[in-house]
Amino acid sequence: MKNPGQLYCRGFSFLKQFQPVKHFINMKLINSLVGGFVGAIALNILHETVKRYYEKAPRIDLLGEEALEKSMEAVGIDPPEGRNLYLATLAGDVISNGLYYSAIGFGDTKNVYIKGAVAGIAAGVGALQLPDPMGLDDLPVTYTNQTKALTVAWYLFGGLIAAAVISGLENKRNT
Repeated sequence: MKNPGQLYCRGFSFLKQFQPVKHFINMKLINSLVGGFVGAIALNILHETVKRYYEKAPRIDLLGEEALEKSMEAVGIDPPEGRNLYLATLAGDVISNGLYYSAIGFGDTKNVYIKGAVAGIAAGVGALQLPDPMGLDDLPVTYTNQTKALTVAWYLFGGLIAAAVISGLENKRNT
């Protein structure tokens, strides 16, 4: 019986040399996804907590709800309402930010914190600059200069958390 860990191609076992590469790619992808989603969840926990106590906090949730409503209406689908709209927006936010932040872990992890900071700042600036051209009300994130600064800071926070988790997982894998 052939060794199940060895790949054969018409009697040739040369493909087994690619097994470590496959494992490396799979673990790197998993570490990147885990880190990205931890960063996205941390961002949302921060947002959900602060918005309850600080009236000038960015209301990224309201921006997301408006975007979801307009997107669904544009394709002829009735958007959810009330709590269902909030939950759908929250889920979409965690998924999209999680995938976005996971890109921090692709490639070399030597500068993972710089990549996390750049990704976070880019997402924060995008949250400030994109709503108006997309036909959305930007007031929830541009209410005051402090609101604008917090918007960028929160996305930066998410990017740095993602980078820290990815770095920790990669360091653990490499030891």
